[in-house]
Amino acid sequence: MTPTTHGITGTPWPHEKDAAPGYAKHRKEDVTYEMDPVDAAKRVLAFGCPRTVITGGEPLLQESAFLEMIATIREQDPDHQFEVETNGTRIPSADFYTAVNQFNVSPKLANSGMPESLRLSSGALGFFASSPKSWFKFVANDSINLLEISELCSKIGIPRQRVLLMPEGRTSRELDRFSAQLAELCRDQGFRFCDRLHIRLWGDRRGV
Repeated sequence: MTPTTHGITGTPWPHEKDAAPGYAKHRKEDVTYEMDPVDAAKRVLAFGCPRTVITGGEPLLQESAFLEMIATIREQDPDHQFEVETNGTRIPSADFYTAVNQFNVSPKLANSGMPESLRLSSGALGFFASSPKSWFKFVANDSINLLEISELCSKIGIPRQRVLLMPEGRTSRELDRFSAQLAELCRDQGFRFCDRLHIRLWGDRRGV
């Protein structure tokens, strides 16, 4: 898990950097902003970008707030596009599904340490697998990891041409360890290869 999601002071979850010299979790007030949907919309509009990616946490737990934000933005920018990143454990409401242009679904795998009953929902994953708005994204780090992804796609009926696999790593050197092998596996099994360009350009830093 990333420091952003599991690195807030007071949260009970371990992080792989916990034992690293000098590592400390973030204070929530230092790394988060709290604002209402209208203020959030104003902040988004100030960037002047045509597309917004809503991530989390799990955005589907806050549908009503995001729907208000989306509606406020589209009052000024009717063609604004919205992507939502989700772990695929909840089916979106009809209104939320209609409002969103693309869902980026990243189911948690066994190496997350979570029990399968909490990280996988066949009903929700089946919903997204049948939706033309959905793309699936996984981080792969070894052949065992890849086998789990392949079996999940077959079980749920996820179209492989809509699955992107990224190598695990937080430096260019770490990415290179598995990238070539993963690209070959993607070609052989019908998945799409997706590099982590932000890591190569800017490294593992917040805000990029």
